[in-house]
Amino acid sequence: MTIVVFHGSPRKGNTRLATEIFMDALQACGGVHFIEFQLPGALPGFCTGCTLCLGGKGEKCPHAQYTGPIVDALIEADALVFAIPHYGACSMPGAMKNLLDHLAFLELNVAPRAEMFRKKAFVLTTGAGSAAAAKPIKTFLKHWGVNRVYSLSFRMFTDKWGKMPKKKRARCERSLCRAARKFYEAPVGRPYLSSAVHYHMTKFILKKYVGPGNYPYEDWKEKRYFEKRPF
Repeated sequence: MTIVVFHGSPRKGNTRLATEIFMDALQACGGVHFIEFQLPGALPGFCTGCTLCLGGKGEKCPHAQYTGPIVDALIEADALVFAIPHYGACSMPGAMKNLLDHLAFLELNVAPRAEMFRKKAFVLTTGAGSAAAAKPIKTFLKHWGVNRVYSLSFRMFTDKWGKMPKKKRARCERSLCRAARKFYEAPVGRPYLSSAVHYHMTKFILKKYVGPGNYPYEDWKEKRYFEKRPF
């Protein structure tokens, strides 16, 4: 199993330690290979909102030298892991939002990839507002067509993993190991109902309002999405 891991913050604190425990537990399940991207280093330029990727192939992105390897890894992977601390106002770090902005063309209403419908993903967050920070990431992933999205959020009330009481730290570690095993064993089943509805709505809109000769209609035609669902 190939798993792509996105580390959403350069700070190697609680989230990084929790992620390493999670990854070790996955590794113990056997046959796991990780491809890791450390943000923002793996994608240093901010999305400029040029919309080139929304009007043509994603390779037109001015930061294609960075987004290209990321997209290739996403397509080839069996599973995805997104690890972030919560930042101000219970939100995700800017580096993670920047990644998702760059990959907007993967959404169902633009140029979805059939491979994304055969993947599962896990969102791991830490901090007092971690659950709220994870929510928009899960939404993005569903819009890509990711088959199943799981999550685990921790409220540690300390900036140092080692400062947690031993019992609480042990509970956190058990939860991470248990979640890793469940994620490893989780089957990839049917897509979310919302993804199926999104697909049919986009199909209708592209046929009625976009039409031949325009993007992303031509992308859908090339991939035969009008004839056959990508999931």
